[in-house]
Amino acid sequence: MISTPVLLTPAEMSRADQLAVAGGVQSFKLMEAAGTAVADFVADRYPEGHVLVLCGPGNNGGDGFVAAEKLRQAGREVRLMLLADKDRLNGDAALFADIWKGRIEPADATALQPADVIIDALLGAGLDRDVAGEMADLIDAVNASGIPVVAVDVPSGIDGATGQVRGTAIRAAASVTFFRLKPGHILLPGRARCGDVVLAQIGIPDAVMDEIAPSLWRNGPGLWQLPRLDPEGHKFTRGHCMVMSGGPLQTGASRLAATAALRAGAGLVSLTGPHQSLLVHANHVTAIMLKPSDGAASLSLLMAEHRVRCFAIGPAAGVGEATRANVMAILDGAPAVVLDADALTSFKDDPDTLFVAIGKHPDRPVVLTPHEGEFERLFGPMQGSKVERARSAAKRSGAVLLLKGSDTVVAAPDGRAVINDNAPPTLGTAGSGDVLAGLVAGLLAQGMPGFEAACAGVWIHGEAANRWGRPGLMAEDLPGLVPDVLAELASQ
Repeated sequence: MISTPVLLTPAEMSRADQLAVAGGVQSFKLMEAAGTAVADFVADRYPEGHVLVLCGPGNNGGDGFVAAEKLRQAGREVRLMLLADKDRLNGDAALFADIWKGRIEPADATALQPADVIIDALLGAGLDRDVAGEMADLIDAVNASGIPVVAVDVPSGIDGATGQVRGTAIRAAASVTFFRLKPGHILLPGRARCGDVVLAQIGIPDAVMDEIAPSLWRNGPGLWQLPRLDPEGHKFTRGHCMVMSGGPLQTGASRLAATAALRAGAGLVSLTGPHQSLLVHANHVTAIMLKPSDGAASLSLLMAEHRVRCFAIGPAAGVGEATRANVMAILDGAPAVVLDADALTSFKDDPDTLFVAIGKHPDRPVVLTPHEGEFERLFGPMQGSKVERARSAAKRSGAVLLLKGSDTVVAAPDGRAVINDNAPPTLGTAGSGDVLAGLVAGLLAQGMPGFEAACAGVWIHGEAANRWGRPGLMAEDLPGLVPDVLAELASQ
């Protein structure tokens, strides 16, 4: 497992290289170490057979020349193709091209054989344009060949900053990257193109991170700490979480959220809403309490009377003026708030009203949990990577933004962000987002800060689904899987 959770954009990685060189590390040593790491991986994973190395004109190609020569010296049959004139190479790439003792063949998409493994050293992580022409033809031919590919840094054609496919991209069996992972290794669709990702240290001192000051991480338990139980505590010290119910025929979503909040460790969880809705809930819940409320006017009194620490609203709450009014009342009085689904869509025509209400209490944690459709309805079309869009939305709204998906991004208004990558595809089922909202709310009720509660909730949600480990997962299954996840985290 890769234990360094910090992610570096290609620009930050370039800065790390520069700082290492400025600190006395020779640049050619960095390239030599990178190429050697690739060669060592290929020798271990594919110990026999012909190796074809595809090199481009940049530093990525230089890594390929190093790997080719190391494998040749180890006795492997190695061919090398260069998609450029050798005279175009400069710096360390030119140096290692001269050291390579074999023949340099012109890149030819029709001449990939013989090859039992291909090393992709065509394009680096800093790709800033779509792949076209001869490069695209070569990449497509590699993908069609069925020959396993080991990518240098990221598969050629993947934008290392965004994970997007720039026109076309290599489908690698494995990728060997250096110093720190890049966002493109974690964000989709890049993650699916990388195969197994191996992180190699190549001599860049960790001290360079102090000057780079990164603000993006791969989500995991090392980034947050769950609340610890106080031996002298009781249900109110563990926090009261309240969840707004939908109408009588829309109670399931809020019940899922409430159940998840209780499983997350909240000491007390209540469902509130119209009397008719609570009668439906009464047939399904035991430990969860039922508190009647009749519109926004009654919510302030209800929150004060019952010492509510976090209020979650949105799952099947209904889109419209009633939900808008309830949200405004909750934002006026709750110490922590989770806004999901209908609570967000109800402000699609006037999002600034919501953001102003959030901003009135800037020190109070508010977590917004949209999927892509809800995100666009609330924030409008936005350009940029998923991380950039989440950060922009968090800054604009003043809330922690949890942008759901198979590569969920959590962003704070101060610019911190994580990418979550432990969610299995089985989570793509109705109600799973309601469970996630409840997990986050349950952690907030126990006093976790907003950003950390959102990060922990997303990771626990994914890990619970992994514990199911087979087809047929329903949202109702998820809360019951949470205790085992929490128990393992507590033992670490």
